[in-house]
Amino acid sequence: MTALAQLRGIARHFAGGVDALGPLDLDIGQGEFLSLVGPSGCGKSTALRILAELIAPTTGTLHWPHGKPRIGFVFQDATLMPWASARDNVRLPLDLTHMPRNDANTRAEEALERVGLSGFANTYPRALSGGMRMRVSIARALAAKPKLLLMDEPFAALDEISREALNEDLLKLWREDGLTIVFVTHSVYESAFLSTRVAVISPRPGRIAADIALNSPHVRDSHWRLSPEFAENAGQISRALRGAIAGAAE
Repeated sequence: MTALAQLRGIARHFAGGVDALGPLDLDIGQGEFLSLVGPSGCGKSTALRILAELIAPTTGTLHWPHGKPRIGFVFQDATLMPWASARDNVRLPLDLTHMPRNDANTRAEEALERVGLSGFANTYPRALSGGMRMRVSIARALAAKPKLLLMDEPFAALDEISREALNEDLLKLWREDGLTIVFVTHSVYESAFLSTRVAVISPRPGRIAADIALNSPHVRDSHWRLSPEFAENAGQISRALRGAIAGAAE
């Protein structure tokens, strides 16, 4: 698989002597769905922010072998502007590039339609459910037509039904757009459902404790969740995560 990004010897130290991450080595393949799984505080989100170039590593390098792709970022909180409609929230990254307003509105409305919110372009965040607000956040990221989508526990606060529906919709968008996705989650089952590959991160300072390629069908749905293959994938990730935590405690 062609490498989209390469992290080499990445470490991040914070004030007060906190070693949050690393050293960590990780290749991200073009077109894969990679989940980062690990205990709280292990540096998963820090790694994601370094990949987005929102923060710099203390040591190590981030390399884009074929040039830096266009990046979209979806945070754990929907981070919507409460005074703006769904359309205006989605249009924000397009406005920052000075795209003509009519073109930006069309692009924003297309993105909202893709996440199932075609009838809510004029609706404000206060009138949307948590799942709908997260759909607006995903539409905002998609509107800029990224090649690499970074997602930091975007569904953690949602109920199980909303979360499963968004998981299935996200996989559909991944297939349709040929995206590369790096997805941070605490959920073994979510990572087993979504991913083509899972990197298990050890307790702080985070390192790659296991790198697991999953044998999953390209199209996954509610029936896949009930399959023996899905259960085996979840079990493999769970065992690796328990081993990483136990190894750090020794």
